[in-house]
Amino acid sequence: MFKAATVRVEAPFSQEKGAGLGERLIDKLGHKPDVCWLFCSAQKDVRNLLKGVHDVVNTDNLLGCTTDGEISSEGLSSESAVLLGIATDRIDFHLSVAENLSRDCEAAGRKLALGLPKSTRYLQIFSDGITGNGCAILRGISSVLGEDIPVSGGAAGDDGRFVQTWQFAGNKILTDAVVAVGFSGDFQLGIGVQSGWNPIGLTKTVTSSCGNTLFELNGKPALKVYERFLGKYAHKLPSIGVEYPLRLVGPAGDTGRPDYCLLRATMSVNWEKGSITFAGEIPEGAKVSLTCGDIASVLHASEEAARLALSDLGNARVAMIFCYSCMARKIVLGSRTQEEIELIRRKIGPDIPIAGFYSYGEYSPIKCRGASYLHNETATVSVIGFQS
Repeated sequence: MFKAATVRVEAPFSQEKGAGLGERLIDKLGHKPDVCWLFCSAQKDVRNLLKGVHDVVNTDNLLGCTTDGEISSEGLSSESAVLLGIATDRIDFHLSVAENLSRDCEAAGRKLALGLPKSTRYLQIFSDGITGNGCAILRGISSVLGEDIPVSGGAAGDDGRFVQTWQFAGNKILTDAVVAVGFSGDFQLGIGVQSGWNPIGLTKTVTSSCGNTLFELNGKPALKVYERFLGKYAHKLPSIGVEYPLRLVGPAGDTGRPDYCLLRATMSVNWEKGSITFAGEIPEGAKVSLTCGDIASVLHASEEAARLALSDLGNARVAMIFCYSCMARKIVLGSRTQEEIELIRRKIGPDIPIAGFYSYGEYSPIKCRGASYLHNETATVSVIGFQS
């Protein structure tokens, strides 16, 4: 047995609205859920919303985070809360939590992995999108579980304000944390990842960087390189930078798939130091190029991500879709963002439940068996299925 359903409510939030979400979910499932995901806007009274949900669904297998836009079977919404529930006897779920993420992200990843059973076959994580280093979290997880356990999910958002994000575990609301759910049991997994941005200009070398802060390209201040490229639009940095992310090429960007390279989106700039901070690590010595994309190529990539995920399943029946997509895609797509979700559902199945959110960074492997990565500007789709 496997049944999944999503319900949604608009802000403002309250404990009563949380309880109502839980009641509607149970009504749609026809069962108490074995696990729940809560994705919501970073509005006031998120704490009370979580309490209301938790009191009704009556399971500590409840996790999630605040976002930059929520995805449900009703489509895209903002300033809302989406609750996904699954009732099943075919998958076991186990939650794990690591706090104080900013102290040591790699150690947090190790702690997260150590809190999961050895039977774990698939992992979803939701980390603080402001204080966390997603690349380091993944290194910590893989040091315990190995690189063959697929990790998907997203970095939490706060409606594009970049002030503070929240993570949920059971009835607890956390910040500067990472929460995870491990999947064990008899199921099939499909993974699809695609961006839609294409390289422009000459490849450059990262001559000075530290973590996710880029200081120099080809020996010149990184900000000067961007300013020269953007011309009269340079004053719009860092926001305009999401339209022209950096593409990691060569060994630093090698994902094992020739047609796919990791992207890095601008987060902030330091005008005095001439540096740019990105949403993911940029190793010193890496080869990079600027990229650009348009609405058509970005939407086509979403459909391709869905196709790739579906092809992984073979003859298995699709039962659930998870979609974690970048907030930068929402900026570029604007009023057409809804089409991204519609294309994914049309490709996989319009009646299949879907849940996810627009994030400050996306976690996913490129293929089901292989290393997982932190992505920017990317649509990631994972599907759960079963053999008939």
